Amino acid sequence: MYNNPYLSNIYNQQASLDRINEQINQLENLKKQMQQPQQQPTSLTQNFQLAPTTRDVIRYASSMEEVQRDMVIGDTPYFSKDMSVVWIKNIKGEIKTYELNEILPKDDKDIKIEYLQAQIEELKKGINKHESNANVNEPIDESVESEKSSNVSSVSKYAKKSK
Repeated sequence: MYNNPYLSNIYNQQASLDRINEQINQLENLKKQMQQPQQQPTSLTQNFQLAPTTRDVIRYASSMEEVQRDMVIGDTPYFSKDMSVVWIKNIKGEIKTYELNEILPKDDKDIKIEYLQAQIEELKKGINKHESNANVNEPIDESVESEKSSNVSSVSKYAKKSK
């Protein structure tokens, strides 16, 4: 019963019929699509203008000579590796150099410390100034009494008081 060639032949015919029916359906769908009025594709013209749109986010240079050799298409910044110097080159080839310093946020304690340090420096300057003035005002050995002004009358030290 299991080796009956007629049964296996029936199953093979059914599979073939299914494949044929599927192909017929596909052909009918294609026929319907061909019969429908085809839409003319719209005329599409794409013009591409190649322009520099993106530049490196950060350009690095180790010296000004590297910046001078590079060609630029606009104002272009170049940073040193340690981010302490920035060169800005324009189209004309002119280069401006700037030094960069990091600005750290300060809390109340840091501000108070800086204020007190500034006061200490002012006091040191005042002490130094006072010491330099003290050296200038040393006693002079010359006698001042020998020089008398003509506008001043001389009064004796021991003048009697009248009552």
